[in-house]
Amino acid sequence: MRGDQLSRQWRIIRQIEASKIGLTATEIADLGDVSLRTAYRDLDDLQFAGFPLYTDKGEHGQRWKFIDSYASDLPLPFTYSELMSLHLSRDLFKVFKGTVFSEALESLFDKILALLSPDTLAYLNKIQSVFHMGIQPYKDYARFRELIAQVNQAALDQRCIEIAYQSLKEDTATLRKVEPYKIWFYEGTIYIIGHCHLRNEIRTFVLDRVHMLNTLDETFDIPDKFDFQKYIRHGFKVMHDELFTVRIMISPAWARYVGEKIWHESQMIQKHLDGAIEIIFRVAGLDEIKQWVLGLGPEAVVVEPEELKVLVQADLERSLDQYQQGMLFEEKDIRKQVVEN
Repeated sequence: MRGDQLSRQWRIIRQIEASKIGLTATEIADLGDVSLRTAYRDLDDLQFAGFPLYTDKGEHGQRWKFIDSYASDLPLPFTYSELMSLHLSRDLFKVFKGTVFSEALESLFDKILALLSPDTLAYLNKIQSVFHMGIQPYKDYARFRELIAQVNQAALDQRCIEIAYQSLKEDTATLRKVEPYKIWFYEGTIYIIGHCHLRNEIRTFVLDRVHMLNTLDETFDIPDKFDFQKYIRHGFKVMHDELFTVRIMISPAWARYVGEKIWHESQMIQKHLDGAIEIIFRVAGLDEIKQWVLGLGPEAVVVEPEELKVLVQADLERSLDQYQQGMLFEEKDIRKQVVEN
């Protein structure tokens, strides 16, 4: 298959780059678990794609290497395969389009393109035809360009900021002084993590809910006890609240889909004889995991805690009421049209 061929050839590039004395065709065939004929065909394809490969016959036999100028043409410590990997990851950074980060990234990618030959770029296009990286959903942060630049600089300079912030649960914005410890990009959203003087604790703020930001002259020091990885560890996504042990039963039909992914680092899975699985989490707060359960519909049933059962049931009842009301409105509209006709 074409995808297997490209993957195999990519591996050959990495293996030859890592070898100090080069590799024989037999070694390449053995490493890729393919025939010698296939190994030679892959090497011919790579030469045709513009990679500076040649064979050197010495005491170790005829070995495939990159020409001596291969590394000197590149900005150390990068290799061709590393530069190509960066180029292939370009789609992942589209979320930053229009921001201060985007300009630097575009400049980096342009420099990468300038270092690769037309034949190598054509080879990359072949890879992109079978391999694509993307991120969905994401927000358009171009309109927050100045805000992102301001908060990023404040965090670098360790200067306090004053923000007008409106959370989802508040009708109006509140004025807060914040010490920005960390700018965090997670699942298409940019967050500010820092000490909030209003609440006198470390809080997580969604950047696009900041309506105003002023950088203050007041500076701060990040406490030694603050550990970002520990701070985010228990959140199912970004929420930080009371810790709960959550047990959810997943139907046999969806057990494989749910069981093959890591949803949270705390998760444990228990398999049942009927094919169902019970997935257990230790998470902070229930709102985010409630949405996850609701997203699985009837394929997921909360076993514990009782608080989560109540939240899920209340949302399901509210959704059912809304659908029933919608059906009543549709019936009224139909009767109205019949009368009018």
